[in-house]
Amino acid sequence: METVMKYFETIPSLHRSILLVGGLSLFWILEGSVPLIKFDYSKWKHALPNLFFTATTVIINFLLAFLLLTTSDWTTASGFGLLQWIPELPLWAEVIVGVMLLDLVGAYIAHWAEHKIKPFWMIHLVHHSDHKVDTTTANRHHPLESFIRFGFTLFGVFILGANMGIIMLYQSLSLVLTQFNHANIKLPKKLDMALSFIIVSPDMHKTHHHYRLPYTDANFGNIFSIWDHLFGTYLPFDREKIVYGVDVFFDEKENGKIKTLLKQPFQAYSKPTLAPETES
Repeated sequence: METVMKYFETIPSLHRSILLVGGLSLFWILEGSVPLIKFDYSKWKHALPNLFFTATTVIINFLLAFLLLTTSDWTTASGFGLLQWIPELPLWAEVIVGVMLLDLVGAYIAHWAEHKIKPFWMIHLVHHSDHKVDTTTANRHHPLESFIRFGFTLFGVFILGANMGIIMLYQSLSLVLTQFNHANIKLPKKLDMALSFIIVSPDMHKTHHHYRLPYTDANFGNIFSIWDHLFGTYLPFDREKIVYGVDVFFDEKENGKIKTLLKQPFQAYSKPTLAPETES
């Protein structure tokens, strides 16, 4: 475990790039072999705006990374933060607790807030307006959302007092898991259900991308599904009935244009309407 954590403390940028590109490539191939939905679309044309937003997300996180390093160094040096205050834990336990709590603050709570706070929801709409959800959708975030997500992660690092090894492990797992649970792949239903008790499975997250409430406001998790089960936001749905997109911006052609998506948060918006009873 010590060797693993030392690696993540100083993980080279090249290795993180390999995780990003390698994950996208792997799930891209699997989508062609075992698709959940056989989309009638140009996969590359659909991917272009999503890859553009992936690039903006990478750039913003790279430019702000020094804040994570500075905050982590200060908390560990000064003994500040939950992980510093609890009685000494074995390294493996500290890592598990640290990653889980970063997932809670940096992903689950951030995602929940983006659905409950109107200005945040307006920005988050760009992610939900994809009508062909696949692994490239994972990082389809408006640049403003990248700042929001980073802010929550930074706050999580501050209150937890997490070291850089835990932070980098969390971010690496987050990257791979979000590519996995957005991927247009069809797992056996029993396997997907079993996975959903521990991690956010593809079927579990696809429910979140259904275009109507209450499904849009459910299944907020990123890595671990425990937070949705614990806070009562878990909601199952028949994957055969899922319709992607969001009903307030349902023009699929416009939602595939980078220029439109960049302006989308500043247009008139509202929350999705309740789904009819026949969808429940």
